[in-house]
Amino acid sequence: EYNIMMNMMQVMQQAQKMKKDMEKKQQEIESSTYEGHSEFVDVVVYGTKKIKSIKINQKSLDEEDIEILEDMIKIAMNDALSKVDKDTEDKMGVYAKQFGGLM
Repeated sequence: EYNIMMNMMQVMQQAQKMKKDMEKKQQEIESSTYEGHSEFVDVVVYGTKKIKSIKINQKSLDEEDIEILEDMIKIAMNDALSKVDKDTEDKMGVYAKQFGGLM
């Protein structure tokens, strides 16, 4: 019974440490910025997936270019947001594996 209690305490301590580590990684992600790029557009988003900035890299646009530009903004936004997802997976995926091993 003593060994079981010690093992339970160790598991609880590890879980508490893991929770703190996860919270720290989540804060890192949320305070980071991620850049997305397309031919005419650069965007920067926060790890919270909120837009920080959009920069159009074209001096003058014709009416025809507006539709293309809208697509380029979408591409750049998706590029930046996919980087948030990748960083989240890189930093948080280890915890999913660890929790999966505990369950």
